[in-house]
Amino acid sequence: MLTILGFAMIATFLVLIMLKKMSPIAALVLIPALFCVFVGKGAQLGDYVIDGVTSLAPTAAMLMFAIVYFGVMIDVGLFDPIVRGILRFCKADPLRIVVGTAVLAAIVSLDGDGSTTFMITVSAMYPLYKRLKMSLVVMTGVAAMANGVMNTLPWGGPTARAATALKVDASDIFVPMIPALAMGLLFVLVLSYVLGRRERKRLGVLTLDEVRVEERESVLVGAGSDTSRAHTGGSASGAGLPEEPEGFQGLDPHRATLRPRLYWFNALLTVTLLTAMIMEWLPIPVLFLLGAALALTVNFPRMPDQKARIAAHAENVLNVAGMVFAAAVFTGVLQGTGMVDHMAQWLVDGIPAGMGPHMALVTGVLSIPLTYFMSNDGFYFGILPVLAEAGQAHGVSTLEIARASIIGQPLHMSSPLVPAVYVLVGMAKVEFGDHTRFVVKWAALTSLVVLGAGILFGII
Repeated sequence: MLTILGFAMIATFLVLIMLKKMSPIAALVLIPALFCVFVGKGAQLGDYVIDGVTSLAPTAAMLMFAIVYFGVMIDVGLFDPIVRGILRFCKADPLRIVVGTAVLAAIVSLDGDGSTTFMITVSAMYPLYKRLKMSLVVMTGVAAMANGVMNTLPWGGPTARAATALKVDASDIFVPMIPALAMGLLFVLVLSYVLGRRERKRLGVLTLDEVRVEERESVLVGAGSDTSRAHTGGSASGAGLPEEPEGFQGLDPHRATLRPRLYWFNALLTVTLLTAMIMEWLPIPVLFLLGAALALTVNFPRMPDQKARIAAHAENVLNVAGMVFAAAVFTGVLQGTGMVDHMAQWLVDGIPAGMGPHMALVTGVLSIPLTYFMSNDGFYFGILPVLAEAGQAHGVSTLEIARASIIGQPLHMSSPLVPAVYVLVGMAKVEFGDHTRFVVKWAALTSLVVLGAGILFGII
């Protein structure tokens, strides 16, 4: 019964937000509360919610201060050189812009933090997508998939969890998987090319002068003119596009918050912060709290300026923190009522006996939906050990099971239980349901490409 109710609760949540019948925050709170009553444990709802909030409070604190820290770094111009390089490549071509989004998200993902990646990527690319009237769900989808592949880095989270749960070395999991993960990233780049071609065919290629004409006509007439679009017929070459003139930037190059004299201080501070995260010198929420305080104090020594920077990022902080605490209700009820345990056991019990020698393949396939419907902690510490034990009974090594377990990450990064995805859709002003409808099929396909490459290369 708990198994059925668990799947029904998740399905109800996804259907309602994809049909836009409820906001994600309301759905994350009200649906699990209702199902908790159905289970007959309504009296324990308060305990489940408090347990969920307690477990996610450090994540919420980390995201709050990470948004402030990286928001300040974006304000002062730390990432402008990277952004300028990507934008010079993008010009005003939708195809290049979509590919540039994937490249930028993949590069920034090297720090291992999804929220950071999405803040920088959206801040850089959002003005281009808006100005050229491109699809914003293409931006969020491509960024989420690129980050999902890169999230398998040893310091990204999933690989470390798998190593901890199965008591193996993280490098032994990740290093052999590099060829398969490279194929996954290549697939994301190819997919971004295809999606970019689709956007170019829909919109044509606008020269920057034509963009300015449209903006002036929009101000004078009250509506943008569509007559200045230069359709290229979908040519893949982009030949004849003008070089990017000075001033066409995703980030305003003349904004008052720039601190060019403090560039190397901010770069050193960021490198030190990321090193401290990787080396685990202090808990991540503490590191970002200290980093945000130091960045604000040094870059904006005047109190009014500090207050202005905090206020500028307050909306993102509130949206993300609210979503995390709402998700705490969902995860608290799933775990507290025992629904997640029954769902996991049902899936494991449903594996045919004849599949025992192929448990690595089974683990890879199961990781795609399971890491979407539950937290990484729930999957890696609750289900993965059971799968590994079943694999060992049939001669499948623990390392193979561990490698297969990280295959679902491209889809996991768009799970409603991942706080970083709310940073992405919130900053991009995209409905979570729209993002979900667009990305699920492509992200699942990316995971299958990684799985297929792993099998082809003999890794899994």
